[in-house]
Amino acid sequence: MLKTKITEMFGIQHPIIQGGMHYVGFAEMAAAVSNAGGLGIITGLTQKTPEDLAKEIARCHKMTDKPFGVNLTFLPMFNQPDYPGYIQAIIEGGVKVVETAGRNPQAYIESLKAADIKVIHKCTSVRHALKAQDIGCDAASVDGFECGGHPGEDDIPNMILLPRAAEELDIPFVASGGIGNGKQLAAALALGAEGVNLGTRFIATKEAPVHQNVKDALVAASELDTTLIMRSLRNTERVLKNSAVTSIQEKEKELGDNIKIEDILDEVAGVYPKIMTEGKMDDGAWSCGMVAGLIHDIPSCQDLVDGMVAEAEEIINSRLAKFIA
Repeated sequence: MLKTKITEMFGIQHPIIQGGMHYVGFAEMAAAVSNAGGLGIITGLTQKTPEDLAKEIARCHKMTDKPFGVNLTFLPMFNQPDYPGYIQAIIEGGVKVVETAGRNPQAYIESLKAADIKVIHKCTSVRHALKAQDIGCDAASVDGFECGGHPGEDDIPNMILLPRAAEELDIPFVASGGIGNGKQLAAALALGAEGVNLGTRFIATKEAPVHQNVKDALVAASELDTTLIMRSLRNTERVLKNSAVTSIQEKEKELGDNIKIEDILDEVAGVYPKIMTEGKMDDGAWSCGMVAGLIHDIPSCQDLVDGMVAEAEEIINSRLAKFIA
């Protein structure tokens, strides 16, 4: 068994967290990961209202008696979500871990801490992780350039980012971005992390509530099949290559610095239900990490978690020990 500061903080068996993912992080996904000994996460903003989130949390409680969390991403929007309402649903639902992401969550930290909720903030740089520490977050999820979704604008991969975080942070952190097997779990622990956060890898599991086309696409993809979009908008996103992504990149090249989000709205806005639920793989851009190159099967969450932990333990106890003379 791998016992770390993260397993102790969150009351989980294994130091493996399922990150928040739009139209993936439903109760079924979170419960499956938590039942496997990790920390499952419900994606808050996939639920259209705080009332919907409250119902999803209640559903998850019926599927597992293990700890699970809720992701709440703070986004710059014209029509702001009802964040106080979502937080109230989290508190009243008895959730004890919140994964925050996006903009600074400082305005909501006090309410969460008053309810004895642990906060882990997703960060794409050491400076952001230090800020999360300063405002009272209990842990950080340090997200390298390999990740699916938004890697920030610094382009620092985990081989550098994780040991830099270990140099600077006092709070525990987990490695996020590009993680998918036990070798990487062992490596993350060696680099100073107290666990790992998996996004893309958990989509290709039996319990993931997405269309089979999505899972098949991940198995078929290599590490060369992701690309970056919206760099010119300073809202960089790593996505799986498809025709919609090609269209976005052509517009970015043609319009250059004059591009606006409205120019690519059809390819990026409201596409997740069509992709994740209906399996229309070319209908828009969807987040996918480089870890796709390490996805070769579609196991159960239990088999994935057990396999990762067993592989990491074997590496730590056997392979690495052999190198000590």
